[in-house]
Amino acid sequence: MEKKGTTRLQDFLYSLGSFSAAITGNAVGTHAIFYYVDVLKVPSHLISIAMFFYGIWNSINDPLFGYFSDRTRTRWGRRIPYIVIFGLPMALAFWGFWAPPFPTTQPYNLFIWYFVLIFLFDGFWTIAILNWTALFPEMYPSLEDRARVSALRQVLGIPGLMLGIAAVPALAARIGWPTVGAIYAVLGGVTLYASLLGAKEHPEFSQEPSLGVFEAIKATLVNKSFLTYIGPCFLLQYTFTALTAALPFYAKYVLKATPDQTTYLLGTIFVVALPLIPVWGKFIARIGPKKAMQMAMTWWAVFLIPFSFITNFIQGIVAVVILAVGLAGAMVLFDVLLADVVDEDELKTGRRREGMYFGANALVIRLGISLNSLVMGLVLAWSRYNANLPVEAQPATAVLGFRILCSAIPIVATVLGLFILRHYPLEGERLQEIKAKIAELHRTKADTLKAARQ
Repeated sequence: MEKKGTTRLQDFLYSLGSFSAAITGNAVGTHAIFYYVDVLKVPSHLISIAMFFYGIWNSINDPLFGYFSDRTRTRWGRRIPYIVIFGLPMALAFWGFWAPPFPTTQPYNLFIWYFVLIFLFDGFWTIAILNWTALFPEMYPSLEDRARVSALRQVLGIPGLMLGIAAVPALAARIGWPTVGAIYAVLGGVTLYASLLGAKEHPEFSQEPSLGVFEAIKATLVNKSFLTYIGPCFLLQYTFTALTAALPFYAKYVLKATPDQTTYLLGTIFVVALPLIPVWGKFIARIGPKKAMQMAMTWWAVFLIPFSFITNFIQGIVAVVILAVGLAGAMVLFDVLLADVVDEDELKTGRRREGMYFGANALVIRLGISLNSLVMGLVLAWSRYNANLPVEAQPATAVLGFRILCSAIPIVATVLGLFILRHYPLEGERLQEIKAKIAELHRTKADTLKAARQ
């Protein structure tokens, strides 16, 4: 059945890229610090140094790659060639990250390996996933289609999240971290390339002259809609990163959970979120993305509070079940909100600049990871956590530190994001007007290209 230029099968195949992004990106985002600090015994301050420079690298590569993607002109399109070329190096770098050739008795060699491989993986991941994501607004112009396909992407991404976040501790305990890395690299690479079977580009957007680099940066940075989107996005993405990165520590040292229980704890939030995602998709189409995001963020902030006082695994399961409601909504909404920003920008500049905007968005996500690494390093140092001590011998301040990482800090970040989101202007009649104007503009561009080819 044809739906807005794509079939349901194409929608499904394109959305498989969400699984690839989730399984690879979240495995690194959630377990990289734990693996290198708690398992391989690399001093935490060295990892914090690596992540600081990693954040600087991301401040350059994400918007830069997006800008060059917008300027690319090939017979195969602007986005698809990058996915084809960089998908395989991404998978290989991911595998290498989890298979360092040094023993735990060589922490400085392990630090160098971490430093080099996380840079390589992130660079390849950014290029491939950025271009896959940038296809979304172009392929799905209406709010209804965007809400529906964004929900489908997240439904397919949830298994990747569960594998990348929840399943790793149990799998690594049984088959080892390098083997897990190899399996995930294959799964991530195969699904990314499979997504190309559903990818579609509009040739009329590839014929438009590009903005110069400084003009493009200026047009992005003065866009009020983008600025009031990116602030809440950064803060909320940071809280997701902070919670998932701290939960393995929290489960082990606060809840006294086994590796299997840690997997259940991390997995439950996504199992519960999965059936809620299509519900949120329909809800967003009905009330609008801004109001839906405000509701999701409020829910998230309120139900992070239990992590400040729960004491056992069962209470942890209950807490993540309730928290999953807010997570499901936010997962669907990020790209829907940003797609509306891209549409408004096209009316102002005359160009489709998904690459620049999704590049800036990817920068924010990566900066959230870097900020979390810095904050975790500082809290772990302050709390006197010692990776060489058993669970029972950790000081009480270490337990307090993990509670702060999972409750107080992400709550404050989410509340600040809600305050900024109040000023996001794309809602109601203004958003409907933009949708009508963008549809007319696209018809004009398509007619112009058709006439030029005749």
